Amino acid sequence: MTSGPSPASGVSALYGGALGVLLLGERVAGGGRARLGLGALGGALLVLALLWSRARVGRASGEGRVLERWRGRLFLLGALGVGLHFLRAEGALHALGPEWTQRVSVLVPVLLVLALGPLGWLEWAVGGLGRAPVLELGRVRAALRAGLGLALALVFAFSTQYVATRLDVSWDLAYFRTTRPGEATRGLVRQLRGPVEVTLFFPPANDVGQAVAQYLRELARESPLLVVEVLDQAVEPGRARELGVGENGSVVFSRDARRERLKLPLDLPTARGALQRLDEEVFRRLREVSRPRRVLYLTTGHGERSLRARDATALEGATPGMSRLEEWLRVLNVEVRPLGVAEGLETDVPGDAAVVALVGPAREPSAAELAALRRYVERGGRLWLALEPDGPDLATLLEPWGLRVSGVPLAHAQRFLRQSHQRSDHANLVTSTFSPHAAVSTLAALGAEASVVFSGATALEVLQPLPRDVTVDVTVKAAPETFQDGDRDFTAGPEEPRSAWPLAVAWERKRPGAAASRVVLLGDADVLTDAAPRGYGNAYLLVDTVLWLLGEEALAGALSNEEDVPVRHTRRQDAVWFYSAVFLAPALVLGVGGLVTRRRRGGRR
Repeated sequence: MTSGPSPASGVSALYGGALGVLLLGERVAGGGRARLGLGALGGALLVLALLWSRARVGRASGEGRVLERWRGRLFLLGALGVGLHFLRAEGALHALGPEWTQRVSVLVPVLLVLALGPLGWLEWAVGGLGRAPVLELGRVRAALRAGLGLALALVFAFSTQYVATRLDVSWDLAYFRTTRPGEATRGLVRQLRGPVEVTLFFPPANDVGQAVAQYLRELARESPLLVVEVLDQAVEPGRARELGVGENGSVVFSRDARRERLKLPLDLPTARGALQRLDEEVFRRLREVSRPRRVLYLTTGHGERSLRARDATALEGATPGMSRLEEWLRVLNVEVRPLGVAEGLETDVPGDAAVVALVGPAREPSAAELAALRRYVERGGRLWLALEPDGPDLATLLEPWGLRVSGVPLAHAQRFLRQSHQRSDHANLVTSTFSPHAAVSTLAALGAEASVVFSGATALEVLQPLPRDVTVDVTVKAAPETFQDGDRDFTAGPEEPRSAWPLAVAWERKRPGAAASRVVLLGDADVLTDAAPRGYGNAYLLVDTVLWLLGEEALAGALSNEEDVPVRHTRRQDAVWFYSAVFLAPALVLGVGGLVTRRRRGGRR
């Protein structure tokens, strides 16, 4: 039996009006008699709509009755959501515990979406059939399912967002990403010895502020001593003045009276570069407020490498600077100062020296200077030596400690970095052989992903037996088959010995009740300079070495950086890419196309 379509439903209009009145009472009236009056009116209209719907079910027949039942069930589902809302709002669920109040708060919008979404699509379909001779229940059912599917999709999106918010988890699927806390920064937070406050000043719903807050919330999970607070400078001007902030876009790191500020643009496209380096900037400021500043003395007066590059003179050749090393030391809150005869090196090493570095000297220091360095190490000092094959071997200083520099340059026939495309490139040794020592812990963890390049290195030797209480670890070795290039022709001769020569050693003498003496000896000075190639593990070698010498090896680890790294190809690689793109790729496409066409023709026959 068929029947005509249901007329335009006034009952749905009454139902929608009841919900509208209830919404006005809850969101507009706010409280008092107005809210009570609107709530009572809306409730009465809602009950009237439910009774009217029930009556329509009883009067209808056939497919029209099915339609009225669908509508009535959606009415009841929405009414259930409204009822739960008022139970929660009036505190009727407090007896069940706060978790039930929270669950009902989530359930109410879900019920309303599941009721009103399909109801809207149902009424839209019924309205379209107003002039049809018979009710096409299949079209109404399809519309109902479409509305239900859309409502379930909204519920799924809402549920995902709710769970992610509760768990404080976010996924960044964009091409541009804000850096995440690196292992070094996490380790620094875990090693905090007192509370550190991080105060962010950003306007509400600012993309940059949200990215920084997300980064810091993840970092704060490492230690309860890191407290993160987000404020709006326009709303909290007093707090902003107290921290020395005059506008939004500032991040203040505070511990007691020590403060460091990081300024960021409020516009996301402008702030992208800063956000990609955020981990490095946060690490530097956290270290400055949580750790005392240390001093590294760089010796001068013997033709050493200096922080700035030096042009060639009549007596000495050009030497690269160490600006990158200075930059990394600044991140570690280490200040670099010169130390030579004018600073009193012939008398003694300054008492505030955390580390003394002697990098690539061209001439032997005087006996008084060597004696001062020896006394400094013997009383628990930290010495960093990087020597060249053509420089002094410092035998009077090193051999009593069980160390020696061979002075013969090294080269390799296969494991080298091609830079000038000359035979001299064989001296650019590439190695990823590291010991598990703390002075190279990050390199050991990264392995082949962080190879180190030594340019013109010499082999080191460990003399046996070692002095009492002394331990020596060969932290970096050259690749096997590295040969001592005694004739300096960069070609392995039959008389030139081959081995995995030591390139870096860590020397330590422990004394009961006193600080341990530490020395790091490198067989190359250029590994510390700006001449070292970017993209290799040289930076990790420098940072881990400094941290071990400072006694802070627990803070070693990689910093996170999302900056794009340019890909550099050699001339030969460029040629391979060019011919592959011009000839090889089209040939493969044509070959595959011809093969498919031939098989199709064969199948037709």
